[in-house]
Amino acid sequence: MSINESILLMGAVILICILTSRFLQKIPVPSLLLFLALGMCFGENGPVGIVFNDYAAVNVICSASLICIMFYGGFGTNLSAARPVLGQAAVLSTLGVAGTAGAVALFAHLALDLPMLESFLIGAVISSTDAASVFNILRCNKLALKDHTDSLLEVESGSNDPMSYMLTAAAVALMDGQQISVPLLLFRQLALAIACGLILGALAARLLGSSLLLNQESRTVFLFGVMLLSYALPAVLGGNGYLAVYLCGIRLGNARLTNKRYLVHFFDVLTDVSQVIIFFLLGLLVTPVELPAVLLPALAIMAFLTLVARPVVTGLLLLPFRSGLGQMGLVSWAGLRGAASIVFAISAVLGGVSTRYNLYNLVFCIVLLSISLQGTLLPRVARRLGMVDRDKDVNKTFSDYQEEGDIQFVRLQLRPGHRWCGRTLGQLALPADLLVATIFRAGQALVPSGSTVLEPGDVLVLAAKAFEGGKQLGVRELEVDGRWAGKTLSDVALAKGELVILVKRGAANRIPTGSTVLRSGDVLVLAQPSEDDA
Repeated sequence: MSINESILLMGAVILICILTSRFLQKIPVPSLLLFLALGMCFGENGPVGIVFNDYAAVNVICSASLICIMFYGGFGTNLSAARPVLGQAAVLSTLGVAGTAGAVALFAHLALDLPMLESFLIGAVISSTDAASVFNILRCNKLALKDHTDSLLEVESGSNDPMSYMLTAAAVALMDGQQISVPLLLFRQLALAIACGLILGALAARLLGSSLLLNQESRTVFLFGVMLLSYALPAVLGGNGYLAVYLCGIRLGNARLTNKRYLVHFFDVLTDVSQVIIFFLLGLLVTPVELPAVLLPALAIMAFLTLVARPVVTGLLLLPFRSGLGQMGLVSWAGLRGAASIVFAISAVLGGVSTRYNLYNLVFCIVLLSISLQGTLLPRVARRLGMVDRDKDVNKTFSDYQEEGDIQFVRLQLRPGHRWCGRTLGQLALPADLLVATIFRAGQALVPSGSTVLEPGDVLVLAAKAFEGGKQLGVRELEVDGRWAGKTLSDVALAKGELVILVKRGAANRIPTGSTVLRSGDVLVLAQPSEDDA
């Protein structure tokens, strides 16, 4: 497939997925499963019939997409909401992954008569749960869960991929005959990941709060670069890049950043596209006619994993925390396998390991069965266990930082001689829909009250409802030429119904008054009624 054909294919798939997203939310099957099926339709045995078996290219693309998903998973983790369950989540994402991998390895060795190292590799690859699938199902079904269970699933599924990746890397190294110390390997990967992730996150948060980044576009691109660096730096040094990028995301997501909603909007879209790309490419890569050869062992492993390994390991680990039976049952069922497991399987295949069953096809079937069965029944299981909290919104649990309301903030500086100076807030008789939220005075933030006396130099932060009639208000730009240069704004004759709301002078924007002196090259931003209302 040529580069142009590849770009054409990806563009078409992304458009199909975006245009059908609203329809997909209404059906009971997880939408990510349909993207997987779409990739299979485009694949070798599908109606489109594209022959595609480039494991290396898929590994690069899916790994890059997984970096975006891991970073945004950390960025959207609300530590204050998740604090009551951080201990449980940490145990599940470490000991839970190791216990699940060991249990599956023992089952594959005894029941399927596979070599121990090969069994350990299978257990390691499928030992983590899939954050994208869990979040997708909870949000699409608007499932807020009791006892902070949604936060527990969020943190666990978002943080357990690194442990699975480390176990997979250790299994591949052992099968390749390398003499390694597994505890030392795990310690090195963890130490470098934690150090790099948290340090880079802290430095990036400070830079985002400085004046070095002039506009929101540069802040967004800067954060994208930080995301890539937080993965690549520890990975090059021998650490776990996935854990580092997740921790970096947590550090930044819980920092006080201005205009965070713009960053969220960007990474929200980027993550959605990354998920689509991963599931589509994995479906495109698989050869469906080869799946029956691994269907029975995949079904056996998936059944043991879902009905025995995950419940037993989860129950034993959550029991010391005195978790209820409903929570333990739901957490056990919500252990969906997903894209990360298949990506790790691709890495193992590229590592040159030899297995009795085609590892990619085996893991693909396990993931397909898990999403189909567990994912489809997850809402019903949550309701049957009485774990749905109808008084909460699941989107409040996940730290989206999105402004769901219609409130916006405006900055107003009181210069000497302003008519508000010397008056209290209570004397201003502000409209009911306008509130002074904060006052900055001499570098200090003050919480205002009706008796607060305003002083020259105060910077007021005003909160008001956002204007939603954008279609009824038009704006246009007009460059100042020699005719108006040197004149004040009050001397300029504008068309009826027009008002200058902004003067752009070089890189600076100025709020104009009638005494503003215009200069040649200034750009006036004029507000005017739209043509529909004129």
